[in-house]
Amino acid sequence: MRRLASVIGMPPENVEEYERLHAAVWPAVLDRLTRSNVTNYSIYRHGDVLFSYMEYVGDDFEADMAAIAADPATQEWWAVCEPLQRPFADRAEGEWWKDIPEVFHLD
Repeated sequence: MRRLASVIGMPPENVEEYERLHAAVWPAVLDRLTRSNVTNYSIYRHGDVLFSYMEYVGDDFEADMAAIAADPATQEWWAVCEPLQRPFADRAEGEWWKDIPEVFHLD
């Protein structure tokens, strides 16, 4: 199992709409995540920062992430959500959400 965490900014004026959308994530998006071996996925908000945590339980992370990215429903979901977000300037090339390292884990 692989644990992943990431962060992204969000302007305060977008909080209500972002939380409304995530109170009822589209079933097709949830299904694609599940079929791509994503589990225990959460998004938290602290002020204007969103923190995401998920676990990957598959055997081919790159292929599963590519399947998510290629999914039409997920692409549409991203098109709705991305304008509400503000990526961090210091994110890696190709990232939207900034991956953050794990510094502690109690198993």
